[in-house]
Amino acid sequence: MIKRKGLLIVVSGPSGAGKGTICKALLKRRDIDVSISATTREPRKGEIDGENYHFLTKDKFEEKIANDEFLEYAKVYDNYYGTPKEYVLEKISRGEDVLLEIDIQGALQVREKYPEGIFVFILPPSMEELKARIINRGSETKDSLEKRFSSAYGEIKYLKKYDYFIINDIIEDATDTLISIIDAEKNRVDEDVEDIISNFRHN
Repeated sequence: MIKRKGLLIVVSGPSGAGKGTICKALLKRRDIDVSISATTREPRKGEIDGENYHFLTKDKFEEKIANDEFLEYAKVYDNYYGTPKEYVLEKISRGEDVLLEIDIQGALQVREKYPEGIFVFILPPSMEELKARIINRGSETKDSLEKRFSSAYGEIKYLKKYDYFIINDIIEDATDTLISIIDAEKNRVDEDVEDIISNFRHN
């Protein structure tokens, strides 16, 4: 049996594009690990340390930043959030795939640290459809809706930093496309080609 490293699959896209729904559908169909983020915010009711998040003190988080222990991190409303590097790289080295559903700024940080990751950008069918999806959530004020919509325009410009894009019109089709990308990447000829060839040498 040919043993290869696992894949780091990084999925991003503007709010309302449906990246979370696609990732959930993918996890139902494929055995892929989900990286657990670290944060300095307080646990919410029912949240479990090591399952929902790794809950850290601010000092501990900043110590880990200084030691370069995150693939990416950000500070949001006075709390840190980050992706622990050791967990992800250990899983990958064991041949297991890891999924990161992450914002665009975080994905670009990951690209700097782990450029061999597979970076996939989820797009809506159109900006009109994106606006309709955000409105249908029913959780936005007029001002916040316009802010999200304007932000989406800016985020889509980062598409050229990614390896693949998927237009999410029908969830099942978009998920099929993501699985096709993963399968193709698993059969890519890269730096471990000599190891693969050696499996077929005559003893």
